[in-house]
Amino acid sequence: MADRIRIVIAKPGLDGHDRGVKVIARALRDAGMEVVYTGLHQTPEQIVHTVIQEDADGVGLSVLSGAHMTLFQRTIELLRENGADDVVVFGGGIIPDEDVPELEKAGVAKVFTPGATMDEIVEWVRAHVPSR
Repeated sequence: MADRIRIVIAKPGLDGHDRGVKVIARALRDAGMEVVYTGLHQTPEQIVHTVIQEDADGVGLSVLSGAHMTLFQRTIELLRENGADDVVVFGGGIIPDEDVPELEKAGVAKVFTPGATMDEIVEWVRAHVPSR
């Protein structure tokens, strides 16, 4: 069997809403990927630890709390510090359009905003997150 894409899905910060991220995790799993969902209220340190422990190919971050700039950037910084800068970082949530270019500049490969379909997310992950 070909190597499956391994994705960690995480909810950093204090945001307590996880229905959407669970739907995304299930869609990725149903598309044949290995998915680890970290649960609510994760710190960037906890997320990066999980990514490394799981030897993940990508990490998807979901932020609805407005703290996306800090949480995404800190996660990317920690991935780099831990030699995991080949892990593809993508995310979504309630993220203003004007913040997307800054997140991309920081290293976020893709930002999905409300209205993105499950098919769009699955196809993007398949196309941009190579299994190692």
